[in-house]
Amino acid sequence: MRAQIIGVGHALPERRLTNQELEQMVDTSDQWIVERSGIRERRIADPPTKCSDLAYQAAAMALQRAGIAARQLDLIIVATATPDMSFPSTACIVQDRLGASNAAAFDLEAGCTGFIYGLDVAHKYLLSEDYNYILIIGAEVLSRILNYEDRNTCVLFGDGAGAAVLGKGHDGYGLLSSVIGADGSGARFLTLPAGGTAMPASLETVQNGLHFVQMNGNEVFRFASRILPEISSKVLQKAGYTYSDIDIFVPHQANIRIIKTAMKRMNIPAEKTLINLDKYGNISAACIPVALSQAEEEGRLKAGDLALLVAFGAGLTYGGVLLRWGRD
Repeated sequence: MRAQIIGVGHALPERRLTNQELEQMVDTSDQWIVERSGIRERRIADPPTKCSDLAYQAAAMALQRAGIAARQLDLIIVATATPDMSFPSTACIVQDRLGASNAAAFDLEAGCTGFIYGLDVAHKYLLSEDYNYILIIGAEVLSRILNYEDRNTCVLFGDGAGAAVLGKGHDGYGLLSSVIGADGSGARFLTLPAGGTAMPASLETVQNGLHFVQMNGNEVFRFASRILPEISSKVLQKAGYTYSDIDIFVPHQANIRIIKTAMKRMNIPAEKTLINLDKYGNISAACIPVALSQAEEEGRLKAGDLALLVAFGAGLTYGGVLLRWGRD
């Protein structure tokens, strides 16, 4: 038995925040942003929009494409660093809105690697006879936790959601191998310091900007440049494939320099690599499912394609999945 992705969907806010607009908000320039990240614009949710709103929209599209009803779902996993609130889980809110009354629901927090973690977890649930359909959603409203006076972070991130419905299959399609991991010694390099039990919200934490993303970009860059080729090699070896077998490479959309470094080390050409960060920036756990959904919609991702998905994120976490695209 293999877990198969049988339907994908995505949701992106209409509002575009361009580099030119950011030039008016913070000490930066279009040239500086593009050279260092490859990003030209990102989507920003309107003030009333919650993480659960984007998650629901992406989920509804994925269910429609999968051809199953919400009541058939056995489990909903929402990977997010920006939930509606600390509790209840965003997954429970989405479950109710979808009418998926038979599904268990929980959130998963692995930073930008969240969707990959979700695929790995879902695959193991599907090995059980108790689970037949699982919905995984990567959803973020990162604009709510960005300091638009910090040019090192505010230019990088955007909002959006992507979703995938997984079912059971027995032929050649589906998840072939997966590897997830973490290096907690790097946790301090990408944090949201306040708002938890370590630093409860107070007037002082708000005034000091401690509810905004804090990042050591150099350390994250160093980690990512090393871990993407490393985890890719492990995932491929586990399934008995090589880089030359890959039809589609779907890396986490954090930084074009990181992606190009990985492509060079792995000898993967541009025509096999999905890149959309120029339009959406880094949407954390939503990056990979949004890319998959759009690629299938555009006909770039076809049944039978061997797809390598890899990501890294706060934690520091990392993970990779190799799958044969398509369904029985």
